[in-house]
Amino acid sequence: MANAKGGRTFWNELISRGLYKRNQGLLARQATFAALMVMALIASFRLEASGKITDNAAWNAAVCVALAVFGIWIAFRLVNYPKFADFLISVQAEMDKVTWASRGELYRATVVVLSVMFLMAALLWIYDFIWAFVFKLIGFLDLG
Repeated sequence: MANAKGGRTFWNELISRGLYKRNQGLLARQATFAALMVMALIASFRLEASGKITDNAAWNAAVCVALAVFGIWIAFRLVNYPKFADFLISVQAEMDKVTWASRGELYRATVVVLSVMFLMAALLWIYDFIWAFVFKLIGFLDLG
């Protein structure tokens, strides 16, 4: 069934086997598929481990394997659904435009951030020490 715009619906895409724009956004689509697949596998195996489906362990395993296969199929079809696939393609296109820091720049920036954090921690400790001394001096803070 086609929708009002003449395109395919999600349910038609769910049962199709075709790949949408096969070579575009490959890395983003593969990473998204892998994450969705891992989520489906974890969910099905946690369901099986709970033993809440039936009292029969063999049926529990069969149902959970079927749910895992269905979840993997949904993940595969989702990354080939035109609207979502176009989104992932544009995400990868934008990520390709990013200028990533070199190893040396990353090292220097990390040293700067850690140094500033330790200096700020030392400064806050000094402020805390000074205010505690002042409050003890005027009798506002009694730690004894």
